[in-house]
Amino acid sequence: MDNKKCCNDNHEHEHEEIGIVTLVDEEGKEHDFAFVDSIELEGEQYAILSPIAEDDEESDEAIILKIGKDENGDDILYDIEDDEEWEKVADAWQELIESEE
Repeated sequence: MDNKKCCNDNHEHEHEEIGIVTLVDEEGKEHDFAFVDSIELEGEQYAILSPIAEDDEESDEAIILKIGKDENGDDILYDIEDDEEWEKVADAWQELIESEE
């Protein structure tokens, strides 16, 4: 799944309920994602999320969003705009998965 197409910028999420993250797309429709993991790379934090289907099953696909802070200091998730940055994070995540197998 291409995270740049699936989600709107500046997604707010509740850090206390880290298991499920609800993102709102461009049309205002809510989508639930399972929080799979977070990864730190070059001093930045990224969230790995897996879409949850209507039958509450997690997908084999995942999206990567950058974790940042809004003007109030609250955590937010937003798209990674730079293709090179996205590739670095995706590669690091893939290496982590392979090392755990």
